[in-house]
Amino acid sequence: MNTLQSYLHTFFFSAYPYICMVVFLMGSLARFDRDQYTWKSDSSQMLRTGTLRWGSNLFHIGILFLFFGHTVGLLTPHWMYEPFITPAQKQLLAVVAGGVAGFICFIGLTLLIHRRIFDPRIRLTSHRTDLAILIILWVQLTLGLITLPYSLAHADGGVMLILADWAQRVFTFRVGGAEELIGLAWPYKVHMVLGMTIFLLFPFSRLVHVWSGFATVAYLFRSPQVVRSRRLNLPPGHNQPRQPEAGV
Repeated sequence: MNTLQSYLHTFFFSAYPYICMVVFLMGSLARFDRDQYTWKSDSSQMLRTGTLRWGSNLFHIGILFLFFGHTVGLLTPHWMYEPFITPAQKQLLAVVAGGVAGFICFIGLTLLIHRRIFDPRIRLTSHRTDLAILIILWVQLTLGLITLPYSLAHADGGVMLILADWAQRVFTFRVGGAEELIGLAWPYKVHMVLGMTIFLLFPFSRLVHVWSGFATVAYLFRSPQVVRSRRLNLPPGHNQPRQPEAGV
């Protein structure tokens, strides 16, 4: 690895994750505070349903599974699952489950992109950023599917351990993770860099509505709102109007 490659490798896998993380969090907060009217997914369902139902459902099912699968798989320490499953078994499980979810998501996203490009009504009302983020996600899914054969070629689970250690070092602010990635194949590295870039672009795209999805889950566990009646100060002899009963 020459000097330029070494510099880029160190930047993308040491500093770049934190740049993306800060922009992701602070940008989302700033957009919610300043531009709440744009905090939406800009659905085109009213224009034409067609393939939207299939494409949207397949995409969301696949992407949610991939998101939580990556989160749990990368951030779970090795000692927590070691008594129950070996690294090789975990990697095989990740390849099979992730491959199925990725393929489902790929089909759904392809339908959504085809709909936005080739349907005249949808194309005229679509923002360029909407189509751009869909294409970026499509490329990211393609790269993820490309990594599956590489993972199967390392059946001992070593690649999974390297990736998990890097992710855990990043989230715990420990150095040294980038050096472990030097020997990885290029699809892994490009997949990781593009994945971090998606978080960088997150606050500036329609993806911000994902926050609202998580907020609806928290809404289910909110404290009940108690409504109490208020007595009116009326002259003596005036019939007191019936007050609403206390409710929840």
